[in-house]
Amino acid sequence: MSDKALVKAIVGGYVVPVDGDPIDGGTVLIENGKIAAVGTDADVDVPGDAELIDAAGSWVLPGFIDAHAHLGVHEDGEGWSGNDTNEMTDPNGARFRAIDGIDPYEPGFDDALAGGVTSVVIKPGSGNPIGGQTIGVKTWGRTVLDMIFAEGVSVKSALGENPKRVYGEKKQTPSTRLGVASTIRDAFTAARNYAAQREHAAGEGKPFDVDLTKETLAKVLDGELYWDQHVHRADDMVTAIRLADEFGYKLVINHGTEGHLIADLLAERDVPVILGPLFTTKSKVELRNRTLRAPGILARAGVRIAITTDHPVVPINFLVYQAALSVKDGLDPETALKALTVNPAAMLDLDDQVGSLKPGLDADVVIWSGDPLDVMNRAMRVFVRGREVYHFDEETGVGVAEDRRYREG
Repeated sequence: MSDKALVKAIVGGYVVPVDGDPIDGGTVLIENGKIAAVGTDADVDVPGDAELIDAAGSWVLPGFIDAHAHLGVHEDGEGWSGNDTNEMTDPNGARFRAIDGIDPYEPGFDDALAGGVTSVVIKPGSGNPIGGQTIGVKTWGRTVLDMIFAEGVSVKSALGENPKRVYGEKKQTPSTRLGVASTIRDAFTAARNYAAQREHAAGEGKPFDVDLTKETLAKVLDGELYWDQHVHRADDMVTAIRLADEFGYKLVINHGTEGHLIADLLAERDVPVILGPLFTTKSKVELRNRTLRAPGILARAGVRIAITTDHPVVPINFLVYQAALSVKDGLDPETALKALTVNPAAMLDLDDQVGSLKPGLDADVVIWSGDPLDVMNRAMRVFVRGREVYHFDEETGVGVAEDRRYREG
């Protein structure tokens, strides 16, 4: 695939910016990896040296975002050797960083492109009450350094069955919901005291020993990082809200399986929900109320929702199918597309880079054969930062991602 042109114009398609009205016969102009203009073919001034990409008969959308995935840290088909999701040796793992375990060569990244997913927020697992720091990456790049677009996003935390099971089996705290909440509360109290001591030392001009765990939690308290709360049960969500009220951090519910049972409360408190995965069985007690009706119920109540695969729990290329079946069970189609684009971007402060077709944002653009919410349609061409990195070969019926490996010559 050639990528010589720094200026590209995707022309003649049905352009769906998501944050604005669709444009039939639209143009998306790309310059130096950014979206330069979006409008009708007649309104956008296309430079004479631009590479023209014909999208007639196709839909053109921003790349999708999975705001909760373990892509690259829990590698497909690698078993224990490729699973770096959970450092389950310390209940407070705030200093752990997902970036240190990401393998960009694992096949899940190419699968993401096939599903039109161009951005992911990769998170440590849910075995610890405090799991570690997340990172926003593109789904194409030769190294993780090429892929980063948001280094400081959030800290992952977990309530409920997972941490109490992990540490209960070790016969140590936390082995109950009481212990899990206490671990989080103790950690934030220590971080708050640490921040005060650090400030005092700076005022006195005295040296101060840096503690990376407490530094990270101090950033959460200061609002620099979001608190991504793994939680399924409604009562645990209320605990998450109480803890956020107690310490004043920015809370985002992740999974939210029973969120529809308290949709009014979540809406009243303006707590966003990254919902899913939705294609799993009810494999544990916390999932007994899982339903594809939940996205529609939450959205109608006024909750801002995103949809996640929790890859590899559900393959990341199935992200759009979860949205499509949610529409079948009552979710508004327009909201379904927002749940894959502008909503996850906005709820984690990433909307100045990704999530819609808007001038100034990264040129993450996907040309679909038709409406992506129709399961018979597919991503035909995928651009990440303006570079075409995937296409579907209609002759062979196989999707082809650009090779990430170094080649001599």
